[in-house]
Amino acid sequence: MSKRVFGAPLVIDGRRLSLSRAVRAGDLVFLTGQVPMQDGKVMTWGTIEEQTRAVLDEITITLASAGCTREEVVKTMVWLKDRADFPGFNVVYGSYFPEAPPARSALVSEFLVDVRVEIEVIAYHPEVGA
Repeated sequence: MSKRVFGAPLVIDGRRLSLSRAVRAGDLVFLTGQVPMQDGKVMTWGTIEEQTRAVLDEITITLASAGCTREEVVKTMVWLKDRADFPGFNVVYGSYFPEAPPARSALVSEFLVDVRVEIEVIAYHPEVGA
């Protein structure tokens, strides 16, 4: 089994971050926690619904770069800045995973300084011919 990296380098405020957007290890694809971004800038504005959509849209793009779809996501980990944001987050999240949603963990974290939500995913996508 070899490790393969997917997605363009992540650059925020002119700094290249020391992480990969997605890494395949065998049949699993791991995505780095995604925060809401727009036009290459961290979204420090917007409602929880707007930020959640931005995150899930970027996750969809990153999954595609690794040959995956949202339907192959088996686990998500969610960080919210404020517990009161959970209902709004959950409505948007549910619209992106309407059938057979992945297993999910969620917690509130003061670590999120400028954003309201961060989501990390693991997808199962068997390697062909491995």
